Amino acid sequence: MDAHTDTWPDDDPSRIDHGTFCYTAVREGLIDTDRSAHVGIRTVVEDNLGIAIHDAREVHATGAEAVARAVRERAGDAPAYLSFDIDGLDPAFAPGTGTPVCGGLSSAQAAVFLRELAGINLVGGDVVEVSPPFDPAGITAIAGAHVLFDQICLWGWMRRGNAAVDIS
Repeated sequence: MDAHTDTWPDDDPSRIDHGTFCYTAVREGLIDTDRSAHVGIRTVVEDNLGIAIHDAREVHATGAEAVARAVRERAGDAPAYLSFDIDGLDPAFAPGTGTPVCGGLSSAQAAVFLRELAGINLVGGDVVEVSPPFDPAGITAIAGAHVLFDQICLWGWMRRGNAAVDIS
């Protein structure tokens, strides 16, 4: 989940930053692009390196449930890592990030998306780019905490073998 694909090429392979880490990871064979997807994207990059793109407009038009089903289907039963950049949310719901982009998902859409991933073979995840100094009201930290809680629930239920459990 992200506003950006983070697949921008970098001529210096020793430098990895928040805009190039997926590019580097794909080039090093660390990401299986046939089973990977970016959700919430609102920027354009020339080459998505074979990773499926479900931009924010698609989520708004078809619903978070439909996009989650597509992501779950693409991942199959392979081990999955869920990285959630808080700027995948619209700045109205998460202003405390370094690179906000309008038109993102609402907190409610993100919750539905995450909960519809129940059954995915989640082996790890993260929530990144939450910057409390950019959000004195603290709503970004609250959104990030809810995202992380849902990830823990997805991981926990999968570990117990309850892939069909509804976590909504």
